[in-house]
Formats: sequence, C-alpha cells, structure tokens
Amino acid sequence: MNKDLNMLMQGVVAALPENELAKKLASGKKLVIKLGMDPTSPDLHLGHAVVLKKLKQFQDLGHKIIFLIGDFTAAIGDPTGKSKTRPPLSKEAIAKNTQTYFEQVGRILDSKKVEIRYNSEWLDKLTARDFVGLCAKVTVARLIEREDFANRLKQNQPISFHELLYPLMQGYDSVELAADIELGGTDQTFNLLMGRLLQEQYAQEPQVILTTPLIEGLDGVQKMSKSLNNYIGLTEKAEQAFGKLMSISDELMWRYAKVLLLWSDEVLTQRKLAVFEQKEHPMNLKKEIAHAIVALFWSAQEADSAQQQFESLFQKKDLSQAQEVALPAGTANPLWIVDLLKTINAVTSSSEVKRLIESKAIEIDGITVSDFKALITWQSGMVLKVGKHRIYKLT
Repeated sequence: MNKDLNMLMQGVVAALPENELAKKLASGKKLVIKLGMDPTSPDLHLGHAVVLKKLKQFQDLGHKIIFLIGDFTAAIGDPTGKSKTRPPLSKEAIAKNTQTYFEQVGRILDSKKVEIRYNSEWLDKLTARDFVGLCAKVTVARLIEREDFANRLKQNQPISFHELLYPLMQGYDSVELAADIELGGTDQTFNLLMGRLLQEQYAQEPQVILTTPLIEGLDGVQKMSKSLNNYIGLTEKAEQAFGKLMSISDELMWRYAKVLLLWSDEVLTQRKLAVFEQKEHPMNLKKEIAHAIVALFWSAQEADSAQQQFESLFQKKDLSQAQEVALPAGTANPLWIVDLLKTINAVTSSSEVKRLIESKAIEIDGITVSDFKALITWQSGMVLKVGKHRIYKLT
C-alpha cells in the first residue's frame, strides 16, 4: 500500500489531508475518483494531461473513475484566475466543445473503464427550495475567502452573484457522485475544498483532494491556455507538438521535465550539472525531453518520426520534410499575410501574426516579412517559416 501511496503522491502539489488518503487506500474498497472539467474550449492540452495522467494511475489500480463534464457550470463560468466576470457560454458552444473531449481523454485513459457524467443531470433538476437549502450550507464570508474574489473586492471590481454560486455547484457535484477523491489543478483548490465541506454538511464522508501543478504555456509566463495561444493541444500532429517543445526556453524545458515526465529533483540536478559542465549539449537534452513527452502523450513511433523531421528541417535544412499544405480552390491571389497564415492553420489570430512579424519570425522563401499589411502573391512550392520551428510548403 505504501508503494501505491508513493506513486500517487509523485508529482502532486498537495493531498488534503494526506493521512485520510492513506486510510482510504488502506480500506481496500473500490474508491470513487472524480475529475471535473468544464467544456470551455474544444481542445484539451498538455496542461490538462498532467491531471489526466494522475487519474490514469488510479484507474490502473482498479478504482472507479468518473470524468465529469461540467456542462451546467460551464454556462456559469468559473472565474478562477480571472480579474473580471467571464462571459457564460451558450448551450450550442458547450455542446460543440464537448464533442471532442471523449476522443482526447481516450488518449490517456482507458475510455472503456471511465464513467462519463454531466452535472446538468442533477443541477438542472434542483428546485428553488433545493437551491435555497444548498445555499444555506455556506456563508458569504466563506465564499469571499477565495483569492480571486478577495482580490477583486480589494480593487473595487464587480463580482456577479452567479460567480459566487460556482464553487457551490462544483462542490455539490461531489455530493451527488459520493466522491472519495477529487483531482484538480492548484487553481481549483478552493472549489475542491467546497466539495469536502458540502459532503460533511450532507452527512457524507468527505473526499480527499489531490492537486496537481499547473504548467506554464510556451511563453513561460502565463499558464497554458488556448485563449492565450501558448498551448500544445493533444489533437495536434506530433510533429507540430515536437516543434513547439523545441521552441521553449531552457528554463521551461526543466519545468516540463519535472511536471510532465516526473523527473525527480535528483535527476534534474544531475542533468543540469551535466549541461553546466558542458558534458551534455542543451540541444540534445531538449530533443530528449521533447521526444519523451511526445512518446508519452502520442506514441513512440510518432515521437521518432517527429524528431527525424525536426532534425531534417532545422539541422540538415532539408525542406523536403516541411509540412505540405494546400490552399482551397478559389483562394484569392494575392492574399493578406494574416489570411494566408490562417488558411494554412499556422496561426489563430491577427494579433499572433503581428507579434511574430514584430519579432522577425515569419519568412517566405527565406525573406523576412516585415509589413503586417503585406499582400502575398502565393504559388506552389512556396516555403513559409512561422516562428522558430514551423515550416510549411504550399502544394
């Protein structure tokens, strides 16, 4: 049992409380393990993969895994980390975002052994009397202890009443599912503790909370997020993921090795020393880490292929290995640089193109693009370099 506990605690920021986790594991019963995610975007990324890998460890130990899709709470919008009210999502947007979750979760978990639930199953059915009864379980003072609420109050920024209800809704999910353990990122700590509190109020044995670290996005500053376009999506091609990993800073490289690959502090110290003493080249180490991450979340075969393509493109300058893309029939010519890059799915926004141009990170046939308003006369065989490690060839 200590072996299982040690494995489950590896890479975890906190277990609240840890002694109860040991007791639950020692009970020998099949535990209910809950992970909830709001479908706020259609793509899961490596930031989500951290907690999904932890869930997989519980699954491998034979426990009951519940992947909860917060289709009701997504309509409220969790303001965690936000300095202002997040606009609620429409039913159509929620349904669209939910569609791809199953395939993506199946990349890490055994989907045949996962129970998929939606919190609209019970939250939609709460009567006004039920809802008032739920609200009576928690004080306003407790709710505004939450860091982002407290900060907004100090700054005289508005808090909508529906935002205060979000932790109650998420916490009540644990009551309905009778969760033994709930997983989540460190930004969810308050909401997870609310689940413990409400379970006690409803005379249930309170769940144990396991929080996993958040990882910074490719910019190395803010947490990985699609809205910030600093993410590596689980549905991206392995070659694209490998290229993005090779573009990160050396400091972030060590962070990814620790959080995604679970390298121990001892191993990290040894490898850093080897680089410092010039016994190991940083480029080779970064390729090793990128290969290991792609092998873990894609496949070993795709990792081999991605590394081979990267080395051909960026070390041997073999442009025959560039990602080939075709423009749709009827595409205008010439085409605004932003529209061209969006059409080949190289970027997601005009602001991203502007940032790349300002940093001289876009080249067409070896010539740097310096004008955000540039019109590009495109042709078959044209090679576009976007950022450090993305090269496309028009066909």
